[in-house]
Amino acid sequence: MSGPGAGEGARPGREAQVGQGVPGDETTGKEAHRKGGGRRNRRGRRGERAMVPDAEFTSYYGKPILNPPTWKALDIAGYFFLGGLAGAGSVLAAGAQLTGRPATARALKTSSLVAIGGSTAALVHDLGRPARFHHMLRVMKPTSPMSVGSWLLAAYGPAAGAAAVLDVTRLFPRLGTAATAGAAVLGPAVAAYTAVLAADTAVPAWHEAHRELPFVFAGSATAAASGMALLTSPVAETGPLRSAAVFGAALEAGAARLMRRRLGMIGENYEEGRAGRLMRAAEVLGAAGAAGAALLAGRSRAAAALSGAALLTASACTRFGVFYAGVRSAEDPKYTVVPQRERIDARARAASASSEPQG
Repeated sequence: MSGPGAGEGARPGREAQVGQGVPGDETTGKEAHRKGGGRRNRRGRRGERAMVPDAEFTSYYGKPILNPPTWKALDIAGYFFLGGLAGAGSVLAAGAQLTGRPATARALKTSSLVAIGGSTAALVHDLGRPARFHHMLRVMKPTSPMSVGSWLLAAYGPAAGAAAVLDVTRLFPRLGTAATAGAAVLGPAVAAYTAVLAADTAVPAWHEAHRELPFVFAGSATAAASGMALLTSPVAETGPLRSAAVFGAALEAGAARLMRRRLGMIGENYEEGRAGRLMRAAEVLGAAGAAGAALLAGRSRAAAALSGAALLTASACTRFGVFYAGVRSAEDPKYTVVPQRERIDARARAASASSEPQG
């Protein structure tokens, strides 16, 4: 046996360098054995080599902690967008009817019927077959956003449909007015309940945004419905709707910014990747649509149509951006683990502070 200190019974380098490996040597134990190190190499390196690689931030077996949503973006983000357009459109349609704007009211009632039909179709497509939506109505569970949302759609859809059909056919005007009022009452819940539905999941970017997400969705829905009105209604009837467009776009942008700032690290999911690009596009288009609605839409039919199209596109970008941000946050374990550790540390600090003697 040779080597430093061999005659003194010492074991050079006996101090384990766990987690650091052997400086200057990148080979593993098996590789060294294969390379002919033989007995001398095995004896000289016994207990010295760090076999545990440096810790990396990952999960068991390299898999994410949460199962990312398997929903298709077109189904779920489309469901969010069309539901918001329908619900807010019913509210604006009732307002237009009350203030003597029949063309605008009719256009919004029709768009709400088409939108809620598309939203329901997207939901059924995600579920796989229509019978599953029917099965969701077997039980009413107030603590389940999905159950409440299903019943909400079941009540709102017929009301919105009756309001649109009776307005277009001019049959049973009183019944049509009642249907319009019913759809308007249910409209805000239809427009915003999908935010509660998303926040009720374990997906970090959705769950942690439960305070601001309903406001983002409500503003986005208002902007979309106002944009639809600007796109389809006579300019002379769109005065209040232009104000609604500005309000909706401002609410959406303000709530989204507040959400990203409060979320901290999790807010990265709304600023990076595909979700970040969509959210930035939504902000730019929303600002352009609101500016066009406020400054130009009252003078020009073309400007009104362009502003309306920009607002509709901005709302769609927001819903798809929120969807992709949630998927991204579920795929990376750090967005699940780090906030949990921070909450545990905060509770520990609070408990320590409360246990210290006062005075």
